Amino acid sequence: MISFDFLAVLAEWPLLLKGLAWTLGLTLVATPLGLLIATLGAWSRASGPVWLRRLLGAYVELLRNTPFIVQLFFIFFGLPAAGVKLSPEAASLIAMTLNLGAYGTEILRAGIQATPRGQWEAAQSLALSPVQVFTRVVLPPAFQRVWPAMTSQIIIVMLGSAVCGQISTEELSYAANLIQSRNFRAFEAFIIATLVYLALAVLARKLLMWAGPRFIFGVRSGGHG
Repeated sequence: MISFDFLAVLAEWPLLLKGLAWTLGLTLVATPLGLLIATLGAWSRASGPVWLRRLLGAYVELLRNTPFIVQLFFIFFGLPAAGVKLSPEAASLIAMTLNLGAYGTEILRAGIQATPRGQWEAAQSLALSPVQVFTRVVLPPAFQRVWPAMTSQIIIVMLGSAVCGQISTEELSYAANLIQSRNFRAFEAFIIATLVYLALAVLARKLLMWAGPRFIFGVRSGGHG
């Protein structure tokens, strides 16, 4: 006869709450930093000099074609050999940021490439500087085109933070694993963690789809597209 005791896991709510806080904190910091890298990367790959395009291309291909856990382990375990020692939390944040930046660069570059050439030329005819053309004319509609894909990538990175428990970052999966090691309620602990991750993903998607038109690409409620 199998019996479940979810209360034994919920009784460890301070650990779960701490894990949730770390998951949210890492995501909240990595997201704007990753989007900044993606923006600079997309602009550079679209309009930068050849050497910079090749350098960023190598960065994007490297991170898009290697497992996140390998990137994390390299930053946390590999960099100390070069004299760079990081805390688990700092290593996790750097790995998440760089990963989002690489994927976001390609996502946003697709949005930029979809911009009609006439739109660039019309902006240039108004005597706008290249920076003004990019930030005011090209970037907002590009973000609007790719925002659903970018939202999905942000959520993937947030869920990927579960791997960071492997280097002792005290995020949600680390908390669930610690709880089950204490009370041997692995099924209950990871079911609860799964439900929390599911809720986080659903809420994050709704929040990002609400925030994007208001703070990223400037379309207000009642706007079209």
